[in-house]
Amino acid sequence: MTEHRPLDPPASTTIATIAHDVGVSVATVSKVLNGHEDVAPGTRARVEESLDRHRYQRRARRSPGAGRIDLVFHEFDTGWAMEVLRGAEAVTSIAGIGLAVSQLDGAHRPPQRWLDTLLSQRPLGVLLVLCHLTETQQQQLRRQGVPFVVIDTDSATSASVPTVGSNNWNGGLLAARHLLELGHRRNAVISGPPDVLCSRARAAGFQHAHEEIGLTVDRELVRYGSFSAGAGHAHGLELLNRPDRPTAIFAGSDTQAMGVLRAARQCGLRVPEDLSVIGYDNLPVATWTDPALTTINQPLRDMAGIATQMLLGLVGGTAPATSRIDLVTELVVRESTAPPAQQL
Repeated sequence: MTEHRPLDPPASTTIATIAHDVGVSVATVSKVLNGHEDVAPGTRARVEESLDRHRYQRRARRSPGAGRIDLVFHEFDTGWAMEVLRGAEAVTSIAGIGLAVSQLDGAHRPPQRWLDTLLSQRPLGVLLVLCHLTETQQQQLRRQGVPFVVIDTDSATSASVPTVGSNNWNGGLLAARHLLELGHRRNAVISGPPDVLCSRARAAGFQHAHEEIGLTVDRELVRYGSFSAGAGHAHGLELLNRPDRPTAIFAGSDTQAMGVLRAARQCGLRVPEDLSVIGYDNLPVATWTDPALTTINQPLRDMAGIATQMLLGLVGGTAPATSRIDLVTELVVRESTAPPAQQL
């Protein structure tokens, strides 16, 4: 067994330090750092253990004025993703930095092959949108001196990961309070995937507003699915074909809300005379639906812009003042909500 010397201060740890500690060549350590596969599993494990123990981190000697950053979406939905893309691009274009865009086909955890390809291209930094790295993947990026920031709406990211998000619970609360103030009492909510925290947070805020005035939301009127128009349409049809249908529906995204609007038309219901509908995100298209959509403004461009500035600061060697920033969500009232029709 190799005898380990006392740890050197992190500032003096080099690849040669790791190689001497493990008893391998500098080239082998370099291969592990760069994600090459031609290293025996046992050797790789010992090198990784030594890198962790020595807190090795490759020091970037790059300035923010050159190179590119990678913007990685869990899924590239046109309207939502375009707002994030515009926010990031507004910052990178001023800084003279390129922006590469990719997506993970809906996965919230990048596969290792994605990380290996990324490291081989040596970006200045990485912006991750609604996707999260494993602890091992985070360590790999840190060792390469590649900083990363998460743009996430779920508020559950580790404190060690710089993250910009928004207050989802408050968004659900605002939507419900608006409907309750209009006089609606039988209200439905169609949220996003149940395994995504922002979906549950929006539904929880929505239900809490009812509890404030001594009401409960009928569990049969709480639905989860994707944030797509198809999910909004399918759940909308189910809810609106009930004999005890809701008088209002809060959708987890503007895209979902557009599916609900279509379902209402197919059921012969007028919005907002027969049904009130609220969306979420305040995408530009929300002003062009018929009727124009009442929604919760999630400042996606600002979220992306702040996250990009945070990342460029890390590239330049400046740590963020805080690791988590949550922006405020706000109600935007348009034409798709009104008091409920007189009940017979």
